[in-house]
Amino acid sequence: MDAMRTSFGVLGAAAALVLAGCSSAPPDGEGDESPEPTGASAAGAAAGDPGEHATADSEAPPADGVTDEDVEAAADIVADMDDDELVGSVVMLTYNGTDVDAAADVVSERHLAGAIVMGYNLSDGAGADEVRGVTDALAAAAGDRGWPVAIGVDQEGGPVARLDDAAIEFPPLMAAGAADDADITRAAIEAQGADLRNLGFTADFAPVADLTIGADDPVINLRSPGDDPERVSEVVDAAVSGYTATGLASSAKHFPGHGALTVDSHEDLPVSEDSLDELAGDSFEPFRTATEAGAPMVLVGHIGLPGAEDVPGTLNPDVYDALREDVGFDGVAVTDALNMGAVTEESGQETVKAIAAGADLALMPPDSGEAVAALSEALESGDLPRERIVEAATHVVAMQLWQARIGAVGGTGGEGAGGEGAAGESAESDEDASAAADGALTDLADASLTVLAGECSIEEPTDAVTVTGGSDAARAAFTEAAEDAGMTVGEGGTTVSLGAGEGAAGADVVVGTTGPWNAEDAGADTIVEVYDDNPHALAAVAKYLTGDLEAAGSSPVELSVDAPDCAAG
Repeated sequence: MDAMRTSFGVLGAAAALVLAGCSSAPPDGEGDESPEPTGASAAGAAAGDPGEHATADSEAPPADGVTDEDVEAAADIVADMDDDELVGSVVMLTYNGTDVDAAADVVSERHLAGAIVMGYNLSDGAGADEVRGVTDALAAAAGDRGWPVAIGVDQEGGPVARLDDAAIEFPPLMAAGAADDADITRAAIEAQGADLRNLGFTADFAPVADLTIGADDPVINLRSPGDDPERVSEVVDAAVSGYTATGLASSAKHFPGHGALTVDSHEDLPVSEDSLDELAGDSFEPFRTATEAGAPMVLVGHIGLPGAEDVPGTLNPDVYDALREDVGFDGVAVTDALNMGAVTEESGQETVKAIAAGADLALMPPDSGEAVAALSEALESGDLPRERIVEAATHVVAMQLWQARIGAVGGTGGEGAGGEGAAGESAESDEDASAAADGALTDLADASLTVLAGECSIEEPTDAVTVTGGSDAARAAFTEAAEDAGMTVGEGGTTVSLGAGEGAAGADVVVGTTGPWNAEDAGADTIVEVYDDNPHALAAVAKYLTGDLEAAGSSPVELSVDAPDCAAG
C-alpha cells in the first residue's frame, strides 16, 4: 500500500472520527475586504511550529507524500481548533485583483485553508519575482496557527496556464499521451513541479485524468492524455509521481470524468449519459491509478448524473461515495471551483452542501465570508455533522503538514513553500534546474511529434521554408528554431503552415497545434501534430524537417485518417 493510502487509512484510529482550472473570475471585492478578527489561533498555540509534528524522522522520505505521522499530527491540531478555525480550514480563497496583502488578511482572519493564485491576481507580464512575492505574502498568513497555508495554482500547461512567462512553458497533457513514455513524462512533470515549488506554490490542480472524446469535447480535449484508459492511466501515474517527487501536491481531475461531456461546466451544468456504475469501468481507471500512485488530492467535477441531473457532482454524496469506495481514494477530495456557472446555489450554501456531501476542501466559493458563515450556521444547527467537518479538516491539514516537512528538511521548494529549498539556493542551481527543465521539455516535444500524413522521417532534408499561419510568437519561435537547424526562412522553399486554419491551404507541411482532429483533414502531403505552439514543440518540427528527428509519437485519440505507425519504428 502506498504512503498516501496508508497514512489516510489510519485517520479513524488517529482522530477517533466518523467517516468521511477551472474557474470563473470571482465577484468584485472578494479578498479586498477586512473582516473582523475571530480571535487568537487555538491551533497555533497548541501545535507550535508546523515542523514540530512532522520532521525528517517521519516514516517516509519527504518526496513520498503524506505519512501516518502527518495525519496523527493533523488530528491533534484539528482537535484544538475552535469552531471558527474549523469551518475556515476547509475553504480555499479566490480573490479579485492584485492586492495580495488584503487576500492574506482574509486567509488569516477567517482561518482559511489557503488561496489559489489565478492570472487575474498578477499584473500583466508578471515575472517570477512578483509571483514569489504573492506566494510569500500568502504563506505568511499562517502566523502561528501550527499548519501552513495551502497555496494553489491551476497550471496544467497548454491552454490552462495561469502564470504566463513567470513559469516554464509546459505543453498540454495530450503531448505526454502522444509520447507514451513514462520516464519522459515524469521528467518533464518534475521540471514543472520544481519550478512551481520554487515559485512558492504547495499545490497544482493537475493532472487531468479525464478520457476525452476529442473534437466534440469543448472543455477537456487536448488537456487530457487521450481516449484510451490504459494510456491515460500511464500518463497520470507518471505525472503524480513527478509532482510528488518535488513536494508539490497534485490533484487528479475531474472525477467522475468530464471528457465525454459536450457542455462547458464553466457556463452550465453538463449531464453525463452514463451512470456512476457505467463510469466505474474505463472512466474511473485513471483515478484509481492516481490513488495508487499516492495523489494527495482528487478534484471532483461539476457533472450531473442520471437521476440527479440538476445536482453537480461536487454536491452529490453518491459521487464522493464512489470516489472513496469504488476508487479507494482516502486523501483530500477537493471541489472544482464553486464560482463556476454549473453551480447555482448561493450565499455559502454551495460550500455547505459540498462539505456535507463529502468534500474536504471547498475550492473558490464565490464569497469566502458567506461560505464560512454558512458553514458556522450549519455546524451550530447540526445540519452539518461535526465529525464530517473534522474529518475534512484533518485531511487538509495533514496534506499541509507534509508541505511543512518538505520545507523543514530541505526538499525542493522556494521560501514561500515552507523553507529555502534546493531549487532556489544559488544561481548555479537555478542554472542547473533551467538546463534540466529545458532538456526534459525538449525530450517530451521530440517524443510527442506525431505524423498524421507523410513519412516518419524526412529522407531529403528541407533547406528553405516559408512560414505561414500561427501567432506572431509562434512564427518567431519556429523561425528561430528553423534557422538554428540550418534552414533558410523567407520566400520560397517548403511552405510550412503553423496550424490548420487560415494559411494552411496549399501548404506543403501543416503543423497541428490544437489537437490532431483539427489537422487530420488539412490536405497537405505532410501533416504533423505537436499539440501546442511552444518553442520546444516547434523546435521538434524544425528537427523533423531537416531529418534530425524521426517521429515517434502516436495520436492518443482515434482519428479518421490512416496515419503511419511511427511509434513502431
